[in-house]
Amino acid sequence: MTISAPTRITLGVAAALALGLTFSGCTALFPSSAPPATDSSTGEEIEQTDTDVFTLAVGDCMNDTSSTEVTEVPIVDCADEHDFEVYYDFQLDGTDYPGDEAVDTDANAGCLEAFDGFVGISYDESQYDYTYFTPTEGSWTDGDDRLVSCLIGDANGKLTGSLKGVAQ
Repeated sequence: MTISAPTRITLGVAAALALGLTFSGCTALFPSSAPPATDSSTGEEIEQTDTDVFTLAVGDCMNDTSSTEVTEVPIVDCADEHDFEVYYDFQLDGTDYPGDEAVDTDANAGCLEAFDGFVGISYDESQYDYTYFTPTEGSWTDGDDRLVSCLIGDANGKLTGSLKGVAQ
């Protein structure tokens, strides 16, 4: 899977998060092994679990990672500070890999379309940004991967709780 940068975001959550992870089955703008997560206000370590990127589900909250190729992502409880929440997922169509640009275009369109239904306000009116994981050519061809996972985040910092219906 690949994760790509949203139209206006630089998700300042992590400078290294140029938003383009590459999974050995997915590409995204996140790196692969999760550094210890800490609560920014208390400094206490937050429990996170490395989870297979292909098992992400809507409502999962996660932190970014530090490599460009990922197979696992650091899932955390949404009540704890986190960088992203999965807000939508969908399958791309086709037998043959359509190319990185076509995958990116379709993923961006699908995630943008679902944004306001999750947040409760249009993307243009929202303070939040999105990015996404998409299939790589290898995961498409070798693993029959067509899944796009849309992630919402805040360029101004960590999130606490779900962004479902926040209407901001």
